[in-house]
Amino acid sequence: MKKVLVLCTGNSCRSQIAEGYLKHFAGDKAVIYSAGIETHGVNPRAIETMKADGIDLSGHTSNNIEEYLDIDFDFVITVCDNAKESCPYFPTKAVKFHYNFPDPAKAQGTEEEIKSQFAEVREMIKSYTQNFVNENLH
Repeated sequence: MKKVLVLCTGNSCRSQIAEGYLKHFAGDKAVIYSAGIETHGVNPRAIETMKADGIDLSGHTSNNIEEYLDIDFDFVITVCDNAKESCPYFPTKAVKFHYNFPDPAKAQGTEEEIKSQFAEVREMIKSYTQNFVNENLH
């Protein structure tokens, strides 16, 4: 079974959303992990925006990359430039993917505008993860 790690700065928004969709689209084709180079806790708005699309992140935890150094991943997906540049090196045969998604946690404006920005990033990540599964997890 393939092992996929989604890596972000704080493992609170983008990597959590990507983990949720990868688990949804991959089913039993892969084991999905997410981590950050720091841990900021799971963002309540990330949980809310995924719930609106039928995926429950409420049981997710914010994990540090150090917890997974002994796992031999097949794929590592960085979802922000900071994680790509700051990720500690760990020996792995993993194929690396990178996409710098906007950070919805930095959204500003009214509550509706912030929710809209979360939904927009969610849809970008949904499309990316569906394509990733279709192309890499046969």
